[in-house]
Amino acid sequence: MALQRKENADKLPVSQRIDNRMPNPKRRQASPTDWAIKGELFLNCSCELFCPCVVSLGQHPPTEGHCHAWMGIAIDEGHYEGEDLSGLNVGLLVDIPGRMGEGNWKVAAYVDERASGKAYNGILQIFSGQAGGTTGLFTMLVSEIIGAERHRVDIVRDGKKRSLSIGRKIQGEIEMIEGASPDHPVMVSNSKYWMGPDIIAAKGLKSRVRDFGRVWDFGGKSAEICPIDWSGPGK
Repeated sequence: MALQRKENADKLPVSQRIDNRMPNPKRRQASPTDWAIKGELFLNCSCELFCPCVVSLGQHPPTEGHCHAWMGIAIDEGHYEGEDLSGLNVGLLVDIPGRMGEGNWKVAAYVDERASGKAYNGILQIFSGQAGGTTGLFTMLVSEIIGAERHRVDIVRDGKKRSLSIGRKIQGEIEMIEGASPDHPVMVSNSKYWMGPDIIAAKGLKSRVRDFGRVWDFGGKSAEICPIDWSGPGK
């Protein structure tokens, strides 16, 4: 039987809409764990410039009604229960059917083939939300992990450009949008966005996703670059 939407339901705070969801027996549970990662996350999505999720904190609909995206994460420093994660790369394929804050994300993870067994499992725990802390909300937002695998994940950070290459599955390159000062790109500062407070605006140069039945092209679309400093509970 179809659920009926209550009048003005869209005006509820995002957190309240998430908390009021019916229990999902398949939903992952957070298990607080000692972990931390510092580095950079960058992405390219299907929105026109600029993605409204950043300033609306996921409450505004994506410009195309859905959000398709790839993400690249360069871990400069990090650990998971004592296992070193420094220098590892991670790629994500993210399929969100509507507003980011309303969940139902489908995610595929590509973990650096250089990761040890414990590091591989730890990274999956972090990015599924099960490790708790900064990414703990993913246990509610991500409804399905559609795939997780080891793969060569190449990330290049060169000046104003960032690129992610995962074989023939994801090839993406983005570039910062120039601001009034050539040394300071356009950015949103001091936000409460889930990735971090400072988001650099960028755009896709060339961007293709070909995996898990998804065939996406994001050239010319919205992109973001964000320094990250994430950790487990109690840090």
